[in-house]
Amino acid sequence: MLKKYPILKWILIVFASLIMLLFAFGWWFMSLLPSEEIHDDITITQPSDLPYLSQDIKPLRGKILAVVTSTNTMGNTDKSTGYELTELSRAYYVFRANGFEVDIASPQGGEPPVVIDDEDMGRYDYAFLNDSIAQYKVKHTIAIQDINPTEYEGVFFAGGKGAMFDFPKNKSIQYIVRDLYQSNKVIGAVCHGPAALVNVTLDNGRSLLENKTVSGFTNKEELLLIPEAETIFPFLLQNKLVAQGARFDEGAMYLEHISHDKKLITGQNPWSTWILAETMIEEIGFIPKYREITAEENAVQVLKIYEEQGSQQAKELIEQMISVENKPLLRILIAKHSIIAAMQGKLGRFFNLVSLTSYAKSISQNKRNSQN
Repeated sequence: MLKKYPILKWILIVFASLIMLLFAFGWWFMSLLPSEEIHDDITITQPSDLPYLSQDIKPLRGKILAVVTSTNTMGNTDKSTGYELTELSRAYYVFRANGFEVDIASPQGGEPPVVIDDEDMGRYDYAFLNDSIAQYKVKHTIAIQDINPTEYEGVFFAGGKGAMFDFPKNKSIQYIVRDLYQSNKVIGAVCHGPAALVNVTLDNGRSLLENKTVSGFTNKEELLLIPEAETIFPFLLQNKLVAQGARFDEGAMYLEHISHDKKLITGQNPWSTWILAETMIEEIGFIPKYREITAEENAVQVLKIYEEQGSQQAKELIEQMISVENKPLLRILIAKHSIIAAMQGKLGRFFNLVSLTSYAKSISQNKRNSQN
């Protein structure tokens, strides 16, 4: 049959070759991920295992309120949601390490729904899951209507897509934000957390957000992951913040970025949580306690250098971090950004980021070989 139809023969050959190439590329791509470098089980991490929490204990300096969503589904869909664990856990431990007691509240009180993405979990996040005190607080959150804002030096709104549904119209949230802001206290919100701010009106009748520089989960970040977001959510967060008079400060997609407008501190996405929480500590009036930068944060810095200066400078930073400074680098995050580039149809960026991932693996292997 193939002799009679040579074109079909060549089509089959080309198709089979493409399948083999894709399989080979997929195998090679997976080989770039750092499974061989994982030597310990971070899921059993305890707070006492982390020097940031167990050493140089700060005296009690006051209380900070953390607020999470009570919503477990996205609108009228069957898509599950909740608060993002990494956004709460990392802020919680920054506040605790710097001498602040943390109360956790939610619109309904009780145990709120949680979103746990295993690929984003680090030592602090597992420590939070293994922390009996933190877990009691998060499984028995205070109903937001029972909160007295005068007890707190600031409030932090964790993200999670559920916040888009039960934060914006909650009168108790509006009261707490208005009271704290007008009392010169600190307001922090990350990712979808700034949904808590969109309907806050100050005593002078003006929107809290009027002429404020803010960040939050961007339209591009939202629509790439959920193309039908405009029909699921009551609004797109970026659009709503702008409509309320804010100056929206948009950073690179899925990379650390915050806006700091006096007592109002907002972050674009989960990767902004560490620096946002530490900036809140500064704004309250204290120098944040030293914290060793995580492998994930180092990867974010590499990606930011790639965005701003290009591949060569990113490679130089990788070599500096790994070979000279002996810093950890979570190269799987760089690989994830290559996949995001492919989803956007940006093939040049995709191959550049794959090359960076491969380079990071090579430098890591050379470092290990030199130590043997």
